[in-house]
Amino acid sequence: MSVLIVLVLVVAAIAALQGGQLHNPLRYRSCQSRLWRRAFPSASRKDIREFLSLVVSTFSFTDTDRLRFRPDDELLGIFRAAHPHRRPTDAGEIETLAQALRSRYGVMLPDIWHERLTLGALFGDIQALQGQRAAA
Repeated sequence: MSVLIVLVLVVAAIAALQGGQLHNPLRYRSCQSRLWRRAFPSASRKDIREFLSLVVSTFSFTDTDRLRFRPDDELLGIFRAAHPHRRPTDAGEIETLAQALRSRYGVMLPDIWHERLTLGALFGDIQALQGQRAAA
């Protein structure tokens, strides 16, 4: 019984040291900027970084984590990695992201939302919208 108590205390201490997050594999990735440049060769590095900064701030990652995310990362997957103990319906992060996207890019997340929505698909929609506005 005492081994179980010690184990629970160790897990709680690790979670406290990591800001309430248990092991989060996204934090341990190397830089993924090459994948972003391959997926969006016409997008500027600045545009990619600004988009990723908006996303990581919504999910409580630091700005230094922004280039650890890949274009094929799903929004719900990021949420689950950041908050493995919470359900997406309980969290305000998705709504906060929707508001930030609407404010910054004019993108209505509910219009394009589906459970497998990736960062790359979302960024592609933003790029297309900005291209339409530039052409008009």
